[in-house]
Amino acid sequence: MMNLDSVEQRDIFFMTKAIEQAHLAAKIGEVPVGAVVVKDNEIISAAFNKRETSKNALSHAELEAINKACVALGGWRLWQCELYVTLEPCPMCTGAIINSRIKRVVYGAYDKKAGSCKSVINLFDLPYNHKPEVKDGVLEKECSELLTEFFRELRQSRNN
Repeated sequence: MMNLDSVEQRDIFFMTKAIEQAHLAAKIGEVPVGAVVVKDNEIISAAFNKRETSKNALSHAELEAINKACVALGGWRLWQCELYVTLEPCPMCTGAIINSRIKRVVYGAYDKKAGSCKSVINLFDLPYNHKPEVKDGVLEKECSELLTEFFRELRQSRNN
């Protein structure tokens, strides 16, 4: 395992794990977004987008990972957990982060269309009962390129 002595090293290590999940999504034709929930430097859950395969609007990577973490830990309060996700969470996922009490959110790429931690709005700035710590732009280039390449290939396949 990688040396996880500094916060920066931990963030890079676990974002790499989220990127691995995003690659799994891309392999099955899903938008490549991956997420991992971490507690005490251990991955509790890992997930990726499954909206197309599950035919369910709720099957975002973050919600899938939060759900799995709740099951694994036996409760809905994830106050000791961090969420690493390759794309800035949308309003729905940001709401789930607030409601599950995740202590820290780390994301890679910014979402200029639906990002709700900074890009479009920062829902964490509103007076909700919980406000996680947020770190943005971790491995941003890698996360952004994964999405860009996926949509480029999708457009090319539709044009052929």
